[in-house]
Amino acid sequence: MNRGVYSVIQTPLDSNDEIDEKVFETEINWLIKCGVKGLVLAMVSEVMRFSAAERRSQWQIVLRILDGRLPLIVSVGGESTAIAIQLAKAAEADGASALMATPPASFPATSSEIYSYYTSIIEAVKIPLIVQDASNYMGQPLELELYGKLLEKYGDTRVQFKPEAKPVKERMAALQEIAGGNAKVYEGQSGLDLLDTHPLGLVGTMPGAEIPWAIIALWEALEANDLARATAIHACVKNLVAFQPTIDAYVAVEKYLLVKQGIFTSSRQRGPVSITLSDQTKKEIDLVFSELLKVVGS
Repeated sequence: MNRGVYSVIQTPLDSNDEIDEKVFETEINWLIKCGVKGLVLAMVSEVMRFSAAERRSQWQIVLRILDGRLPLIVSVGGESTAIAIQLAKAAEADGASALMATPPASFPATSSEIYSYYTSIIEAVKIPLIVQDASNYMGQPLELELYGKLLEKYGDTRVQFKPEAKPVKERMAALQEIAGGNAKVYEGQSGLDLLDTHPLGLVGTMPGAEIPWAIIALWEALEANDLARATAIHACVKNLVAFQPTIDAYVAVEKYLLVKQGIFTSSRQRGPVSITLSDQTKKEIDLVFSELLKVVGS
């Protein structure tokens, strides 16, 4: 997979809480036009609010729309190793380019059990697995020793990483020290940590799908070592992420902005949710969004 921005896509829902395939196609074609390097189905895609059968239908719809134009990374994390393996095998069979998995969050597991969880997923398939530490939102931080053991056993192509536990910069630096600088790592905080982590050997970033044009501009500025432009864009992105302290908030803000840009026709989420955007909050988001447009430019 190429270096760059891999958008975690939002899932449009109709009034019956079913996937709106027509709007999904609009979103995916827009992201391709914006220039993302690949698509991801993960937590802000609401995968945890879909049944296993629905999750498979979700990625099959995306793969059909993509028709090979971009790689698709599919999150297969589950609350048991058995569930994760079933999802992983199905995603590989259906044509996913890579997998991603969070550890179980509802039931704390021992270090050896988490290691077994990830090795079981990796050995059930032939495509790469991205180990996602989403402990900012769910569960406990993964131990850095786990990263080293997986790298030693499977190599830096077969197993890759999306570390989101804080402090992100310090933990990512420690990971690269363990890996001798060769770990393939993705930033996962909607661009929030890109200024700090891009110099640490990132191969990409996995933000939401609502402002791909801005995150691509930020990534390209960092690749070109244009720190002035990168800092200006990052300041606006940081102000936008401030409205997104939880997974539900991420989804709410991202869907709101997709509606605002004419990509989505509804900001409906699968409930129950922990947050709804007030009119005042929407006005504040609009101000930050307008500033971001100015800073990024054409």
